[in-house]
Amino acid sequence: MSDIQAYIGGKHIDGPASYENINPSTSAVLGTVVRADAALVDQAVQAARAAQPGWAAIKPEERANLLEALARAILENKEALAVLESEDTGKPLSQARNDAVVLARYFQFYGRAIDSYYGLALPVDPGFHVYTRREPLGVAGSIIAWNYPMQLFGRAVAPALATGNTSVVKPADETPRTAVRVAELAVEVGIPAGVLNVVPGIGNEAGAALAAHPGIDHIGFVGSTTVGTSIAASAAQNVVPAVLELGGKSPHIVFPDADLDTVTTFVTKGILQNAGQTCSAGSRLVVHSSIAQELIGRLEAAFAATTIGPGMEDRDLGPLISLKQQQRVRGFVDEAQGKIVTGGLAPDGLGDGAFFLPTLISDVDPASRIAREEVFGPVLVSTPFQTEEEAVALANGTDYALMAAVWTSDVSRAHRLAGSVLAGQVYVNAFGAGGGVEYPFGGFKKSGYGREKGYESLDAYTATKTVIVKL
Repeated sequence: MSDIQAYIGGKHIDGPASYENINPSTSAVLGTVVRADAALVDQAVQAARAAQPGWAAIKPEERANLLEALARAILENKEALAVLESEDTGKPLSQARNDAVVLARYFQFYGRAIDSYYGLALPVDPGFHVYTRREPLGVAGSIIAWNYPMQLFGRAVAPALATGNTSVVKPADETPRTAVRVAELAVEVGIPAGVLNVVPGIGNEAGAALAAHPGIDHIGFVGSTTVGTSIAASAAQNVVPAVLELGGKSPHIVFPDADLDTVTTFVTKGILQNAGQTCSAGSRLVVHSSIAQELIGRLEAAFAATTIGPGMEDRDLGPLISLKQQQRVRGFVDEAQGKIVTGGLAPDGLGDGAFFLPTLISDVDPASRIAREEVFGPVLVSTPFQTEEEAVALANGTDYALMAAVWTSDVSRAHRLAGSVLAGQVYVNAFGAGGGVEYPFGGFKKSGYGREKGYESLDAYTATKTVIVKL
């Protein structure tokens, strides 16, 4: 049992109320979490505001050294962080360990990238010396989802700090502990107090207060489209930039000339990783009718072989984040108009955990709710196609456009579909949860706007200043 407080200006700060943190594997109480209110959020923003000029004035080389030191500290504490993450989310321990490694990689990558992040000289007129500078925006607010708490923390905080901004992070209600611990590590390695602040709490209280605070200069959000709409409205009211990553309904488009062994492996992992609670999960199978039956049979066998259990037992599949989410997933499946090939319910013998069996539903109407909306569970729906044009229409037939995969040995077809399928990332003969730290990530349509990850993320946390000097 542990009690989690806010971490502001290098100190633990209590709040006016608290709530219980629940382990989704067992429904046991892990401890209490401070329920930050608007006053506590304001305190964090003020601490970040006070620290920002000094942090921005530090040489990029020195900021880089501190971020790399934080990366090393994260790796030294990898096991402890992974245990916190596995208990909070229910995800298998090995996946939580990988999340800690990726978290460290963000701070390492952006620590190195900032050394070569410069403005441009604009030699347009010999009578003028004109150049640009990339300058930090100021205080960056980040509201983080519960599915990958450590990875999303690194994705938001590392580029913000690298470019001279300070950060106020609101972790998800259900998963606050690793954010507070990493903020502690940041101060321990020498990052000045106030540069990184964490305000746990309830989304419509602490999160809403952070998004609407007039003292922030940037807001980043990962979560639902509904909440993202309100975040965007708050950003517009304060005239600050926002980066929104709001989810997906990502298709695997499988042609007859694909390697079905490889397809089976990647499709299985792409929907079962993190119990399907991944914005970039490959939750739709758009498969040519001539191979649909064979591929579905292979996937049925792969799903049946999946081991299930509490996160700390490190099986293939852990629980959903909560019993509420379990009921939501069950609701989608119960109303589905297709053939449930396997799964479709909670497994027996796992107590009070929020588990759900790997589920495959074939012959799904592409206009149905389960084919168009984000389930956020281990549920894969399949729809057949006959022609390439039909495949593209099916792939583009939802309000989301985050990721896609094209499976074919025809190089020309692969490039055609990479151009015609609407998605922020398109894989060919592979699939990953948003790719590596180095790859820009974000979507079109209701998957949000702006890009995180990669070198491109540095632009999101800076503004261009043009200097024109008459010679």
